[in-house]
Amino acid sequence: MDFKTLKTFQTIVKYGSFIRAAEEMNYVQSTVTMQMQKLEAELGILLIERGKKFRLTEAGRLFHEQSLQIVKHMDQLQTHLSDLQMGDAGDIRLGVTEPTASYRLPAILGSFLSEHPKIRISVEFGNTPTLAERLYRGDIDLALCSAPDWSSELYFEPLFKESFVVLMPENHELSQQPFITPEHLRGHRLLITAATCPYRRKLERVLQETGSYPLDTMEIGSMTALQFYVESGLGIALVPEITLKPVPAGTTVRTLSGDLIDMTFGILSQPSEYPLSQASLKLYQALKKELTTG
Repeated sequence: MDFKTLKTFQTIVKYGSFIRAAEEMNYVQSTVTMQMQKLEAELGILLIERGKKFRLTEAGRLFHEQSLQIVKHMDQLQTHLSDLQMGDAGDIRLGVTEPTASYRLPAILGSFLSEHPKIRISVEFGNTPTLAERLYRGDIDLALCSAPDWSSELYFEPLFKESFVVLMPENHELSQQPFITPEHLRGHRLLITAATCPYRRKLERVLQETGSYPLDTMEIGSMTALQFYVESGLGIALVPEITLKPVPAGTTVRTLSGDLIDMTFGILSQPSEYPLSQASLKLYQALKKELTTG
């Protein structure tokens, strides 16, 4: 038996008529009759008594009752499959680095999920190298991060630049400077992120190129935690400007000359031979729309 035949049987029972069922399903009556004859032959038992008045046999009543859930579940399955195909449903695994994870993404996802309530998104935090590796292995579908420097096989679409400023205690010696150059950092403890952090690696390259390295440094594993260590007077730090709204009490901000460590941020995905699901593609487009600058 097939699903269409089950639906035909349910429709016949619903309207109590072969003729009405044929009209409802846009069949000719002979098609409905043939489907019921084939179904009864397959089951080896009569389901509907033939006569002037429509009536189910005992087997027909049992079959109708049991097949209701089958038809319901198959209808739901077809709807779910259609939603997946159209990108209106699906599961998306999204990787993201800070500060975008905490300061930009929540509002974007809130708007996106209100428009696509059947899509489910899981968010995984990590640094760029970790997310790139997980994307390469297929553990996540997309990543919001800086450009990876280890793999040319992944596709990176730049969206915006993350601007950095220098955060320091308000009574710090450098607070007298209108702006900060790499040379100003010498002789002052600089709070830096973990060695695997792309922001730190770029900062180190810039400082080496300007002859301002090595420095007195203290490693703090979390970029979003840097401001709290500055508040405690442990040193100064280069932090994303977006994280300082408002500027923490007891601290002050200075711009860094030029755009020496501004980081390009964007969407990392698999190459074109591994196309995104329709749901992931919709999220990709929404992220691009909301995060693109210029």
